[in-house]
Amino acid sequence: MTSLTKKLALAAVVAVTPLIAATGAAAEGEKYILVSHAPDSDSWWNTIKNGIALAGDQMGVEVEYRNPPTGDIADMARIIEQATASGPNGIITTLADYDVLKGPITAAVDSGIDVIIMNTGTPDQAREVGALMYVGQPEYDAGLAAGQRAKGDGIASFLCVNHSIQQPTLAERCQGFADGLGVELGNSMLDSGTDPAEVKNKVLAYLSANPETDAILTLGPVSADPTVAALNENGMAGDIYFGTFDLGEEIVKGIKDGTINWGIDQQPFLQAYLPVVILTNYHRYGVLPGNNINSGPGFVTADGLTKVEEFAGEYR
Repeated sequence: MTSLTKKLALAAVVAVTPLIAATGAAAEGEKYILVSHAPDSDSWWNTIKNGIALAGDQMGVEVEYRNPPTGDIADMARIIEQATASGPNGIITTLADYDVLKGPITAAVDSGIDVIIMNTGTPDQAREVGALMYVGQPEYDAGLAAGQRAKGDGIASFLCVNHSIQQPTLAERCQGFADGLGVELGNSMLDSGTDPAEVKNKVLAYLSANPETDAILTLGPVSADPTVAALNENGMAGDIYFGTFDLGEEIVKGIKDGTINWGIDQQPFLQAYLPVVILTNYHRYGVLPGNNINSGPGFVTADGLTKVEEFAGEYR
């Protein structure tokens, strides 16, 4: 078994653990709950689970990961309400849909629970719901930086493969990319869904109908992996400019073999690890960073894969 495979297997074990508790947690009696919008099928979140597990162990606190199994945002809102009712010391949560989630998050803050927003949402939205801070990657800014990079590489048109059209934050990535290129988003954003076969077929159909497309932007492994398969099938792999958000085993392979030009690493490990450390130190010592923390974007290319390959699926 390769080192990469071993690490991915470890991440899978962590993914199915319903409760991640730190040793020594009972002594302090501190508990933090992380609520995400991710469906059970999205393995990218294994790194998030590893992040809170390590932080909980190091800080001697109890940590728990909760999520809506299908990724339903209304279900996520109910999970936040349930987490609030259980009375933890703090809640760490994504803000995938501000309109749906602002109510339960604000209610958690009003009940006296300290909240940190991570991964999705914005620093402004975090402030509006009363959270202590935001730890994550500003999605529009990341898309803008990606578009500017692509423009510098001579790109003028693109397809954005959006696998979760119901999440406004992912659309911000596509819009930022279009603005970075200096073009209209228009019909360039494809509602691909999450089924790998459907994603692949929709990408193939779009490229067949729009052969002048210069580039493809995918928004994570859910859309990137089937897109790689599509390009291998139609013979465009390595010939069309291809950038993606986030990292994963197939994305790393694609960067390495030249199918993918770059991946944007938002460092999800830090998005989970840092909030646990920050909340614990805030409650114990009253110290709190004065600014929000941007964990990304960072561009990973073939020249910078050593650490990514070593820790893929575990910390990267």
